[in-house]
Amino acid sequence: MKKISPILILIVILLLIGVTDASYLTYEHYRDFLPPCSNNIFLDCGRVLRSQYSVVFGIPLAVLGLIHYIILTMLIVFSVIKKKHWLTDLIFLLSAAGVVISLYLVVLQLFVIRSVCFYCMLSALNSVLLYFLIRYYFWPQYQRLFFIKQGFLYRTIIKPLFFLVDAELVHVSMVNFGAQLGNISVTRGLIKRFYTYDNQMLRQKVAGIVFSNPIGLSAGFDYEAKLTSVLPAIGFGFETVGTITNRPYEGNVKPRLGRLPKSQSLLVNKGFKSEGAEVISKRLESKRFAFPVGISIGRTNIATFKKQKEAVQDIVQAFHKFEKSKVKHTYYELNISCPNLIGGISFYPLPNLKELLDEIKKLHLEKPVFVKMPIEKNDQEVRGMLDLITNYQVAGVIFGNLQKDRRNPVFDRQEIVFWKGKIGHFSGKPTYKRSNELISLAYRHYHQKLVVIGCGGVFTAQDAYTKIKLGASLVELITGMIYQGPQLIGEINLQLVDLLKNDGLKNISQAVGIENR
Repeated sequence: MKKISPILILIVILLLIGVTDASYLTYEHYRDFLPPCSNNIFLDCGRVLRSQYSVVFGIPLAVLGLIHYIILTMLIVFSVIKKKHWLTDLIFLLSAAGVVISLYLVVLQLFVIRSVCFYCMLSALNSVLLYFLIRYYFWPQYQRLFFIKQGFLYRTIIKPLFFLVDAELVHVSMVNFGAQLGNISVTRGLIKRFYTYDNQMLRQKVAGIVFSNPIGLSAGFDYEAKLTSVLPAIGFGFETVGTITNRPYEGNVKPRLGRLPKSQSLLVNKGFKSEGAEVISKRLESKRFAFPVGISIGRTNIATFKKQKEAVQDIVQAFHKFEKSKVKHTYYELNISCPNLIGGISFYPLPNLKELLDEIKKLHLEKPVFVKMPIEKNDQEVRGMLDLITNYQVAGVIFGNLQKDRRNPVFDRQEIVFWKGKIGHFSGKPTYKRSNELISLAYRHYHQKLVVIGCGGVFTAQDAYTKIKLGASLVELITGMIYQGPQLIGEINLQLVDLLKNDGLKNISQAVGIENR
């Protein structure tokens, strides 16, 4: 027999108290008799119950209160039995209405009638307690509603205000704000309570690392490593910090960020903006991470590199600095795919990629390495790169980076014209289709040798689930959060569980590559 929750028992007791209180006041009202109550300057039930505010449209408030408690009781009983979302939504609405009306009546008693009725105050207290206990008991359902409300608030009010301000200024401000929130345990706890959705169905081990859920923050957002404390509270299952370069680089010429709202995309031209491996490693050394943290490493974006070997050694030196540090990170990302770098050095040609991987192999890294891949190469070129990568101790690949093709049909043509002449490439929805194609290709041909991580154009749970079913064990995002709001991560995780249940699956790992088996 299933054990009854103590919270549910408390809710039932409070409902019985509410029904009893309202029934008694209704009975006394129709008897035209005042209930026992002290009569003094503060407490005078007669003055309250005989006031003009005790009746609404000819109906005593006691009767309305009784109806309220009876309906609420019935809804809770049916919801416990049937477990329908619409029932719990009605419960939340009715309990909230009860609190609002109760507080309004308390204000009337204190400041208009200037007397208090004990029974009315008991009902008000009862409503407030029910409001919080109901949300605690039905928390998963309430969290679903919370995500919907937060998403609506973000998209209709907060995002339009943000989009009036320079994109990079908003980014820097929000990162600093998030860092401050992450430094305070109380705010972390509150954020986690509301934003994190936790379910064992999303838990899996990938490349020897345990992930509480498959949704991570991609490299490119937290390149100064300031958000490692707050991101687990927001609901992320992991984060890739960076991309970090061996030497500091102030970033490409502005604008480094731009928005294409109709295309659901961002123009990105940071060019590995970084404080350098030494600064970042020192910042992270004292941190204890609540989730897996990866370090993304790429070559320093400077024009002085004339030879491939110089760029390779620059990357190797960045790895050395983190290997010598006390940073408790879990994995590395080797970013060979940033399209916004100075100079003609590229790791796409197979001899160049081989030289880089040969040097990294000499480091004898114990932590798994994932290679961040481009999406603009054709299938044959990508397969050539993957064939080479499988010869090394590389745990997996990430598909993929930015969209370079401005003729992509996903773009709104007016937005592309607006950014004509501006240097940079594009994130978000324009990357989605090609990313999925390459995830599918990599899983079909290499899933026994390489873990596949999906990145690009994730705005919904269905977007993430599609990548997972094509072969991605994990999914990263940035742009979707910027357009949809920080509640998106919890919302995706919650809805992923729904999608798994609909497909008859018990764990997210069972869905990986299901469409390519």
